[in-house]
Amino acid sequence: MGHPRRSAHRVARLVAIGAVFCGGLMVSQAAADGSPAQGPGGRPARVLQDTPGSPEAQLARSLVDRLGASRTAGSWIGADGRAVVAVTDAAAAAEVDRAGARAKQVRYSMRRLRSAAETLRRAPRVAGTAWAVDATANKVVVLGDSTVSADQWSRMKGVAAGIGGEVRMERTTGSFTTRTAGAEPIFTRGGRCSAGFNVTDGQSGYILTAGHCGPNGTAWFADSQGTAGVGTTVRSDFPGSDFSLVRYQNPASDQSSVLNAGDGQVVRITAAGDPVVGQKVFRSGSTSGLRSGEVTALNATVNYPEGTVSGLIQTNVCAEPGDSGGPLFDRNTALGVTSGGTGDCTSGGVTFFQPVTRALTALGVRIPDVPASDGDAAGAAPTAPTDGSGAGAQAQPGAPDRPGAPSQPVAPIIPGTQGDTSTLAGIVGYAQRLGPGLALVGAGLLGFLATLVIRPGRRRYRGYSTRWG
Repeated sequence: MGHPRRSAHRVARLVAIGAVFCGGLMVSQAAADGSPAQGPGGRPARVLQDTPGSPEAQLARSLVDRLGASRTAGSWIGADGRAVVAVTDAAAAAEVDRAGARAKQVRYSMRRLRSAAETLRRAPRVAGTAWAVDATANKVVVLGDSTVSADQWSRMKGVAAGIGGEVRMERTTGSFTTRTAGAEPIFTRGGRCSAGFNVTDGQSGYILTAGHCGPNGTAWFADSQGTAGVGTTVRSDFPGSDFSLVRYQNPASDQSSVLNAGDGQVVRITAAGDPVVGQKVFRSGSTSGLRSGEVTALNATVNYPEGTVSGLIQTNVCAEPGDSGGPLFDRNTALGVTSGGTGDCTSGGVTFFQPVTRALTALGVRIPDVPASDGDAAGAAPTAPTDGSGAGAQAQPGAPDRPGAPSQPVAPIIPGTQGDTSTLAGIVGYAQRLGPGLALVGAGLLGFLATLVIRPGRRRYRGYSTRWG
């Protein structure tokens, strides 16, 4: 049996080695998560790699394009992960089945559903209403919020009755409002909004955000006191659409395609694209943080009190006042900026987003470090149909997949804020993240050196003769 002193010495040495190992892991993790521009990309709590488009989504798009709007009525991802294509005749259904997707035969084609939506658009405008094609129900669903009076709703029902069975009317709680303020906030002297994505025209850097945040000439700041200037709005489009462009006032600012996910974690945006119905998406805002949900419709129209906005992405991701302009994304792809909606993150609701690809095309800008391609939105990924349907790409494994699950807000890294490591405050924050791991490594090394220098004492034994003298 070993002597107690020697056993304690060995235990101390093992503890010291373990401390060095654990501290090294802590440092490496902090360095990987905390470096805002390193690595191939990321998302909160886990690195996010670029992945190709869903084969099911690609299959559905090709079938819808091949069969046309007169024989199809959209597509989506079923609960089993297979692509579902709505068709209007048996021959089209057989072709879908042969291609490996699942066919659902419906009454109304996409051409008829689009015509119904256009009739609604031409009718007298009623603030507090919205509509979009629900491909899964084969209907144009009209929503009326709590501000719509009984007389107004009755008139809308009259318009719907004149169209026919293609339209379904539904009332919803709350009211459709623009969600001013947002993810990593940018401030103006009249309020607050959200930075959506960093973009560039190849010469200057800009922030893409919501158009209702402010008109041309609006000055933006990184603080509510208005002392740290960020930039000025140089283009605003609202109503009609809902996007605006804020030019950075400091050309040396970090204008990379990185979203600050909080706690030193980042998401690198490498493309812009259009979502599809059923796709898992993520949205961020300073009020409600990072939330997830699904795309429920495309090409939606919303009648805000300030005016009508069309061509929006409709989702069941919740949002609250203070989330406006924030980014909508999936994996490393920018999808939209928060426009408005109804409800909250306690009871749920409907939230609408301005598609990024349309804004990029209209503004002549692109995602930084992503080359522009002829005929496409600069920095854009292959896009989905904008007919109010589509096949949804599956969520990245390991991503937050509970609808409404809260986390940290995500926004472009704005100079002077927590994510900016070009400032002394950013460097100090980065060092603070490394501090605990470095301290543990240092303590372990000191303990290990001590076990080398201080050796256990040897007990001296006095010999005795085995014979009696």
